[in-house]
Amino acid sequence: MPPPKPITLDGRTGEGGGQLVRLAVSLSSVTGIPIRITNVRGNRPGKRGGGLKAQHVASLSYLASATDAVVSGLAVGSQTLDFAPRRRPWEIRDRKIRIVAETAAASTLLVFQAVLPFLLFAGGTEVVELEIVGGTNVSFSLSYEYADQVLLPALEERFGVVVERRLGRRGWSAGRVEEGEVWFGIRPLGVGETLRVREEWREREYGEEDFKVISVDVTILAPEDMHAEFQTTLVRDLEVVFPDAEVVFKVVEDTIHDSRVYVLCVAKSNTLRWGRDCLTAVGKRGRKADVVTAVSRRVCKELSGEVQSRGTVDEYLQDQLVVFQALAEGRSSFPRTGVRPDSEDGLKEAVAELVIDERMRKDKTVVPFGEGSMHTTTARWVTGELLDRVEWYNKGKVCRGVGMRVEEDLVSTVH
Repeated sequence: MPPPKPITLDGRTGEGGGQLVRLAVSLSSVTGIPIRITNVRGNRPGKRGGGLKAQHVASLSYLASATDAVVSGLAVGSQTLDFAPRRRPWEIRDRKIRIVAETAAASTLLVFQAVLPFLLFAGGTEVVELEIVGGTNVSFSLSYEYADQVLLPALEERFGVVVERRLGRRGWSAGRVEEGEVWFGIRPLGVGETLRVREEWREREYGEEDFKVISVDVTILAPEDMHAEFQTTLVRDLEVVFPDAEVVFKVVEDTIHDSRVYVLCVAKSNTLRWGRDCLTAVGKRGRKADVVTAVSRRVCKELSGEVQSRGTVDEYLQDQLVVFQALAEGRSSFPRTGVRPDSEDGLKEAVAELVIDERMRKDKTVVPFGEGSMHTTTARWVTGELLDRVEWYNKGKVCRGVGMRVEEDLVSTVH
């Protein structure tokens, strides 16, 4: 039987950046479906450039090796990528993996995002250990802190995905370039096991208490002489938007360099969490007090906006959960928009609209679609292109996943 014809994706679609590439190759590696991506990162002109970057090559090279893929165009700057895997995740042999990116500007967490779905389906009972060398706090990327405090807790709560993690050392792309290192211990699905939604969306109705913030975890990575002012200013600004919340300083760390300032705030209710962060620098002529004021106001304002929108996830978490929604068995829903903050009746109406009946409208997936950021709508489109059985409803608010499972007849080849 001749090999299947690859699915072609235009890399300029939707957000047109690296997320499209990482997600497409990740799904290809999990499913065994060959793909071709043209105009790679075609919407990234200027300094960020088009074509593959070092962080893409790092993750894709691992996936190519692990799947024994037939590949062309896997090089920094490449505009076209062909990827045809010949082995499935449960056929991998090496369960201690080390991926080294070419530069500290390559995000370890974006590499992790690309390979996690693949390693989740490795099968067996042995934990997969993954070390990644590169940047841990990099522009246009999730940080280690966000992954640790927001993404990974959500994956465990919503899908039962268990990942241990440890920060070896920080890596910054700003200031003097320094490589960082992170370690993950991924517990794969067992033989014959299917990824499942832990709580199907229609079984959960959200009320006002779900959106009442009771605590805010704060991470401050900045020069030591900015710590006290950051703490005072953040407490003041958070009290304005979340007057009843306890502020917990989870991480306060000296970065030494003025070019390295990072703040993350994670708001928590009894059932939900939302994160917002900011990575910046003081600048040669900047005043540290001005930077503290600007960062605190921005993070607090954006975090308040996330909660006030009555979404069940924040902007960045929503797009990161799409691939797991698509691969899991069951219906899931992680909308970012709900009802007006003062409208309890509106909340009930919004929930009622999601009842499975004649009002459930199946989405067309031929272009990016639905609510949320461009990254989220593009991610949904990629899943629709590669997964025949995935179904999206009501402008992307509800997903019926394909129920990907570890194949029993091949797991024996792993060892």
